[in-house]
Amino acid sequence: MKTCRPPHPNPRPPSFSLPAGSCDSHCHVFGPGAVFPYHRKRSYTPPDAPYEALTGLHETLGLDRAVIVQATCHGDDNRAMLDAIARAGGRYRGVAMIDGAIGDAELEALHDGGVRGVRLSFARHLSGPPDFSNVARIAARIAPLGWHLVLYLEAEDVVENADALERLGVPVVIDHMARVRVADGLDQAPFQLLLGFLRDADFWVKISCAERLSVSGAPFADVVPFAAALIDAAPDRVLWGTDWPHPNMVGQMPDDGDLTDMLLAYAPEEELRRKILVDNPARLYGFDE
Repeated sequence: MKTCRPPHPNPRPPSFSLPAGSCDSHCHVFGPGAVFPYHRKRSYTPPDAPYEALTGLHETLGLDRAVIVQATCHGDDNRAMLDAIARAGGRYRGVAMIDGAIGDAELEALHDGGVRGVRLSFARHLSGPPDFSNVARIAARIAPLGWHLVLYLEAEDVVENADALERLGVPVVIDHMARVRVADGLDQAPFQLLLGFLRDADFWVKISCAERLSVSGAPFADVVPFAAALIDAAPDRVLWGTDWPHPNMVGQMPDDGDLTDMLLAYAPEEELRRKILVDNPARLYGFDE
C-alpha cells in the first residue's frame, strides 16, 4: 500500500483578491487517523490532513466556503467529513461516498449534516472501469433529496458510457475535467463530447487538477485552453477547487497559491470568476439557503 506525500508546507496567498463568498469546490479532510481511522481496504494511505489544516489553507487563499469531497481512503465512513462540516458553522458542504445498502434514515442524516451529493470514483489508477448499473441505482436513491452525482471518470469512460450518463436523471458533476489527455488536443473525441454534455444537459464540470493533467509542467499553461473552453460552453455550471491535500500526486507538489492564480488565465473577466467561485457553488450546494 503506497503512502502519499504531504501537501506544500507553506502555500502563498494568490496574487489577486478573491470575491467574498468564494468556494473551494473540491478539497478533502483526511483523519486524523487516530480519531477517524482510514479504511482497511484503502489503496493508499494519506498523511493526516485535518480540519484545522484545511481552514488554515482557506484563510491563506481567501476562500470563505468549501465542499469537502469524500475520498476512497476513508471509504463510506464519512465521519471526518461530517465533523469538519459541523465545525465550519455553515461554511462547508459535503459530497459523500455511500454503500448501496444505505437506508433512507442514514441518507437523511447525511443531508442534515450538510451532504448534497454522492461521489463515485472510477479513476482507473484507483479502481476499475465504471459499473453504470450501480451508478443508476444510486442516482435513483438520491434524487428525492435533490442531490447530485460527482463522477471521477477517465476521458475514455465518458465516451464509452455517454448514453448511460444522459439517463441518470440527476445533475452530474464531472471531476477534474474528466482527466482529459492534454497532449491529444482540444479536438479529441472525449473532450468534444464533454463540451457537448455541458451545452445540452444538466452537467457540471470542475476545472481542477491542472497539476495532474499538464504535460508541460508548472505553470501548467497547456491546461488553460481546456479550462477556458469548458467555461465558454457552460459558464453557469463550472466549479473550481484546489484538490488539497493533493493525494497520490506524482511529481512536484503544487503551491495552492499558484493553482488559485490560474483562475486569472482561465477566466480573465472578474464576472466569470465570480460565477465560478461564488454563484455556481452557492446554487448547487445551497450555501444561501
